[in-house]
Amino acid sequence: MWDNALNYFYEAANLGSMRLASEKVGVAVSSISRQISQLEATMGLALIEPGRRSIRLTDAGRMVLDFHRRQLADREALFNQLQELREVKTGHVALAVGEGFISNSFTKTMDQFQRRNPGIAVTVNSCASTEIVRMVLDDEVHIGMILHVTDEPKIRTRLSVSQPLTALCSPDHPAAKLDSVTLADLAEYSLCLPPKGFRIRASLAQAERRARVMLEPMLVTTSIQMMREMAKAGRMVTVLPRISAVAELKAAWWRGRSAIRSLNIRPSA
Repeated sequence: MWDNALNYFYEAANLGSMRLASEKVGVAVSSISRQISQLEATMGLALIEPGRRSIRLTDAGRMVLDFHRRQLADREALFNQLQELREVKTGHVALAVGEGFISNSFTKTMDQFQRRNPGIAVTVNSCASTEIVRMVLDDEVHIGMILHVTDEPKIRTRLSVSQPLTALCSPDHPAAKLDSVTLADLAEYSLCLPPKGFRIRASLAQAERRARVMLEPMLVTTSIQMMREMAKAGRMVTVLPRISAVAELKAAWWRGRSAIRSLNIRPSA
C-alpha cells in the first residue's frame, strides 16, 4: 500500500493533476485521491495544498517527492549494477592494498574470486595509505583498502569495519600472562612501532596524551610484516589493528599454541 500511494502521489505531482495521473496509471481518480489521503494521514502532514484545481505541493509534499525520486534513482542504479555483474565474464580489476591486509586470508580471498571469475585478471598493488588514496583519486586502481577512513572528499567509502588497536606479543613474553594491558604497561616493554606519520602512531598519540604516558619504541619500522615478526620473535611488543595479524592469531604451533598473542588495550587506571 505504501509503494502504491507513493507512486500515485509521484505521478500526480509530476503531471499536475490527479486526472492525468489516473489516465497514466489506469486507475480511478477516486483511488488515487484516497491513496494520497492515506499517505497524508500516515505522514501526519498535508502533501498537497487544498482547494486548487492543479496540484501544488506543500513543503512536506516536496520533501516526499524528492525522497521518492531518490528511491527510484537508487533502484535503477542497483538494477544496472546487477545487470553489469551478470554480464561480466572478462576484464581487469586493479587494487591498491595496505600491507596490513596482506595475509593468508587475503590470498585465499583472491584465489576464491579468481576461481569464480576465471576470465578476470587482478592486479594488487601494496603501498602506503597516502599512495593508495592518490591512486584511487587518479583512477589508477578501482578499489583501495586502507587501515583508516580517509577524509578526502572525493573518495567514497563503500565499507568500513571497526578495528581497535591491539597489543601483540609472543606467548612466551611476560605481557602474555595478562588479559589486557594499559599504555602504562606497554611503556614498560620493548616496543616495535611504526613511524609517527603512520595512522597507528597518531591514534596512539591521542591515547598517550589522555593517559599522560609516552611510548618510546626501541625499534621503528614502516613494515607491518616486520612488526609482526618482531612480536613473534619474543622480545618485543607491537601495536596493530587485529586484522593485520589475523593469520598469526589463527595459526598454531606443533604444541597447539598460537604463534602470537593478542591483548586488548584498556584505559590507564
